[in-house]
Amino acid sequence: MTSERHQLLLELLQAGLARVEGRRCVREALLAGPPAPRGAPVFAAAVGKAAASMALGAADALGPTLERVLVVTKSGHLAPELLSLPGIEIHEGAHPIPDERSLAAGRRLLAWVDELPAVVSPLFLISGGASSLVEVLEPGVSPAQLAQLSARGLAEGVAIAELNTRRARLSRIKGGRLAAQLAGREALALFMSDVPGDDPAVIGSGLLGPAAAGVDRIERRVIASVDQAMAGVAAAALQRGLTAECVRQRFAGEATDLAARFTRELLIGNAQVRVWGGESTVRLPPQPGRGGRNQHLALAASKLLADHPDLSLLAAGTDGTDGPTEAAGGLVDADTCGRLAVAGLDADDCLARADSGTALAAAGALVSTGPTGTNVADLVIGLKLPRVGT
Repeated sequence: MTSERHQLLLELLQAGLARVEGRRCVREALLAGPPAPRGAPVFAAAVGKAAASMALGAADALGPTLERVLVVTKSGHLAPELLSLPGIEIHEGAHPIPDERSLAAGRRLLAWVDELPAVVSPLFLISGGASSLVEVLEPGVSPAQLAQLSARGLAEGVAIAELNTRRARLSRIKGGRLAAQLAGREALALFMSDVPGDDPAVIGSGLLGPAAAGVDRIERRVIASVDQAMAGVAAAALQRGLTAECVRQRFAGEATDLAARFTRELLIGNAQVRVWGGESTVRLPPQPGRGGRNQHLALAASKLLADHPDLSLLAAGTDGTDGPTEAAGGLVDADTCGRLAVAGLDADDCLARADSGTALAAAGALVSTGPTGTNVADLVIGLKLPRVGT
């Protein structure tokens, strides 16, 4: 029964991811409202973890009018189909800590904007991860300062909106500065949001946010968010005859505190499936182990589920990665801590060392999806079903 419950949770996660898949969302958005009069040439720049998928969606919708495509994404998040796109140019940046690749990609993006022919319509496709993947620094700011800012913010568990604000202060292209570089030129920007409030001024540290002077002619549309992913999970649960509830307020805060809250809400609630969306934080020790915020949350929850055999919980990053790991998150239940003990590990010790990935791997509780083609923050899915025979 445990494996069946796990399979159900994984299917619900996939349903949520499908609802916000970048290719689908961009295709539908452009078919509903293209970036230029039909037939006019379009150049597209896609930046973020979902850049490859979003670029393919633009090609689906625009066909031969899409003449050139610039893609900047995280290593491992490319798609072979990209090579068939017209005028394709691909750059891989670093994430979550920017490096020289990110700076090279930023210089190329800035030059790409400056070189736009007058006759083409620019299309920007922005998803989470852009803050680290692409950058041009203000004079006097060193790459080491940028890396230290990002590393410190992640280690201290700084909320994403605040971290993006800090990053923008060091940048020549973030915080609306790239929009200003367009000098009043018309453009369309489509966003997949991984931030609270779905504000283009915050997504990707404001890479295509409003110009500081408030003067630009960019049409901005947020085409995907975690709310849609949650709705996809709930719809799939209902199709399977389960009751489902989405918690509308997005979560934020320390992962262990959230684990306690989610377990409590799942326990006392009436729904068989409960869905939360948002982003947690983790304060890291000086020498952290392997893991990410979703793995940390899942491991913390596993301690609380030990006495509740009817409860299971999955926490995952919608982009398919969790922190600096290749896993998306974790899936835990009442048996997880027992499996940890058999492996000679202790949940409290692993949490203290921020080594949740090692613990969940030993318990067979990691969730691995690979790159998903989307990035709309994190999903937590709780399941309450009695075990057979109890």
